[in-house]
Amino acid sequence: MNSGKNTTCEVNLTVPFHDLDPLQMVWHGNYIKYFDVARSALFNQAGIDLFHYFNRTSTLFPVTKTSVKFISSLRYLDEFKCTATVVQAQYKIVLDFRISLADGKKICAKGRSEQVAVKFPQMEILFEIPEDIRKALGHPR
Repeated sequence: MNSGKNTTCEVNLTVPFHDLDPLQMVWHGNYIKYFDVARSALFNQAGIDLFHYFNRTSTLFPVTKTSVKFISSLRYLDEFKCTATVVQAQYKIVLDFRISLADGKKICAKGRSEQVAVKFPQMEILFEIPEDIRKALGHPR
């Protein structure tokens, strides 16, 4: 894991047909999928492989809360970007998300998620995000 400030990551995506609802707009649940694509890219950019981290430490990082504010619907073949930004990583990992059209002129959705560290198999919530994860996300003590 690197110790640089990897606090923001942006991914470029295109709306596929199978993400549409009967009104030919992106179904609301798919916005959370887009958030997760950006979250995964942010962790990868920070050098964090959660699968290997779990195998090495028996620590999971489940999402415990997600919210979305829908502003303007995405439609078939829209090119858009989803940006994930680390807001905090001390006691929980809080990420803000922003989905906008690729040209950046129209914001389509905003969101936030929270993750905690959990020791497995005890399923005990840790009261702090492990130091190596905090540093990799650019939030040392």
